Parts: sequence; C-alpha cells; structure tokens
Amino acid sequence: MQGQRAPTLSMSQVLLCGAMIVTLSMGIRHGFGLWLQPITMARGWSRETFAFALAVQNLAWGIAGPIAGALADRFGAYRVLVAGALLYAAGLATMPLAANGAAFTGAAGLLVGIAQSGVTYAVVYGVIGRNIAPQRRSWAMGVTAAAGSFGQFLMLPVESALISRLGWDQALYALALLVLVIAPLALGLREPVRAAAGGASTQGIGAALREAFGDRSFNLLTAGYFVCGFQVVFIGVHLPSYLKDRGFDPQVATMALALIGLFNVFGTYAAGALGQRWPKRYLLSTIYAARSLAIVLFLLLPLTSTSIYVFSAAMGLLWLSTVPLTNAVVAQIFGVQYLSMLSGFVFLSHQVGSFLGVWLGGKLFDATGSYDVVWWIAVALGVFAALINLPVREVPIARPLAAAA
Repeated sequence: MQGQRAPTLSMSQVLLCGAMIVTLSMGIRHGFGLWLQPITMARGWSRETFAFALAVQNLAWGIAGPIAGALADRFGAYRVLVAGALLYAAGLATMPLAANGAAFTGAAGLLVGIAQSGVTYAVVYGVIGRNIAPQRRSWAMGVTAAAGSFGQFLMLPVESALISRLGWDQALYALALLVLVIAPLALGLREPVRAAAGGASTQGIGAALREAFGDRSFNLLTAGYFVCGFQVVFIGVHLPSYLKDRGFDPQVATMALALIGLFNVFGTYAAGALGQRWPKRYLLSTIYAARSLAIVLFLLLPLTSTSIYVFSAAMGLLWLSTVPLTNAVVAQIFGVQYLSMLSGFVFLSHQVGSFLGVWLGGKLFDATGSYDVVWWIAVALGVFAALINLPVREVPIARPLAAAA
C-alpha cells in the first residue's frame, strides 16, 4: 500500500480527539438553517441573500480544502486545526455585526468557509490514514463521521435553545466561544513533522496531483461527491423554511434536522464498517439511489409530521455515509501520503455542489415561490451519482518503481 508506514499516535487517541473535533465543527454548521428566517427578518434581506452567503461558505470551504490538506500533510494537522478554530470563531462572532449582504457573505461565507476546511474531515482523515492500519481504516473513518453526525444531533437543540433564550445574535457569540475548544483538542492529533510528511516516500505534490486527476476512478468519485454536496446542503439549509412555508411549527423543522443528525450516527458508522467487507462502490451507488427514492416519496406522499420525521430518519441514514466510503477509496487507491490534500480536492467538488444546492434553493424560491424545481434536480442528480460510482476500481494504483523508490 502506497505511503504506508508505522503509526505515531495511538488509535484511541486519534479517534477520541478527531471525533470530538468533528462533533463541534460539523455540529455547529448543521444548524445554520435555523438562522435563515431570524436574520433575514431582522435585516430585511431576501432568502437569496442568506442562501448566497452560505453558498459562498461551501465554495470557500471547498477551494481552501486542498490547501489546508496539503499543509496538514506537510506540517501536521495540529497547526491547521488551531488556525481553523480561530478563523471559525472570528467568522461566527462577526456574523451579527454584518449590516449588509456583502459583509454577511464575508463573515458567514468566506471566514467560516475557510475555517471549516481546516477543522473537518479532510484534515482529520489524513491523521487517521497515517496512524490506523488499512484493515481498520474504513471503520475508523466511519467512527469519526458518526461523531460528526452525533454533533449534528446534539447541536441542533442546543442552537435552537440559544436562539430562543439569547436571541440570534448572542447565540452566535456563544458558538464562537464554544468552537475554540477545538484548539486544545488538536493537541491529540499532533504528529511529528516527519510522520505528517509521509515518511520516506519521495513522490512530489505535482506528481500526486497528475496521478490522481489522470485516474478515472478518482474523477468518478469526485463527480459523485458533487451530488452529495448538492443534496445535503440544500436540504440542511432550506428544509426548515420549506416546512414553515407549508404551515408547520418551527419545532418540527428542528426535530427533523435533529433526526437527520441522530440517524446519521448509525448510517455513517454502518457505512464505514460495511466498507471493510463489501465493495465501497456498490455501497456508494446504493446510497445515492436510496436518497433519490426517499426524496420522491417525500414529495409525492401527503406531508404530515409523521412523513417529515420518517423522511428525516431515512435521509439521516444516508446523509454522511458517503464520507468514510469515498475517503477510504481514495486512501485505498493512492495511499496516505497526500490523503488530506486529495480528499480536499474531492471535497472541492462536493462544495461546488453545495454552493449550487444552497444558492439555487434561494434563487429559484425567490423566482417561483416554490422549492419544487430544486427537489427534482436533487432526485435526478442522485440517479446520476448512483450510476457513475459503479465503474470505480478499488485497487492501489500501479506506479513505476522509480516513482515509489
């Protein structure tokens, strides 16, 4: 296996600290949809203004991801995680100060987006890849993704309560303080620089990128991840407003997002565990197809509290289950030396999809008064992703001996 070497951190340490970091970073962002209506009503903005800021957030996260990953691969995850935590806190703290859409986009979009590139999966998964044996890598990635899912379940009611009791602006200040906890947790993922740099392998960054983007399976995984981003971010941001427009109490939306987070714990853990036993491409294809089926049933069946909760539970099982599988395939094909960077490039595609999903949700709603068009786009994209994951080859790439010497 390319780039494989002896671990420098214990598995329990990596999983505990990595899981807690992802719990905070992903848990906080999962609740951003709860701020859509309070902020737009307080500022007199359209939904597109808020949606565009979060679209920029996802795009900035994606663009910065390969850079954060390359820095983590070269210098270790610790510095990147601390910098990300500080930027995350700064972004959250400046969101209430934004008096216009441009300033809000700078805070919620650019600052928070760049910050997320340094405190989420790509950076943490690089540490996992370098310190956990291939036989348990998919499982370990599933455990970490499940922690992020638990954070979504845990933080939704916390954020809803903070908004209710403190107001939307003070709630953001409280979250800015909370996210700083990531900095001391990053100490548990501090590797020696030689370990983070990948040991004795001499493959350069340019060669690694040419190798990856010249590989058909890498490009298919990247295209599939675009669909993942489109679907989950559209639903995560716009589902609360969609339900409120249909006459449901805001607590129904909060419960729906919390159920997504709760069932996501089981879905991501199961995906990581099953990825050790079954071909990951078939699991990915099944996940994307099942998402499309769940959305179709949600749109065609009568909308009730029960149907909302069933849909949320079903989507939760499928929500981030693509994450450990996709990253494990990347590690399986290319090794772990540049895992954070390559995962960052795959994730960039995810975030381009996220940008379009969240922005089109607001744009088409303002144009048509309905989210229906975007729902059906999400269905079609799910079918597309299910098909293109089937030809992925899960075998280590063949390298010339000179390149691997």
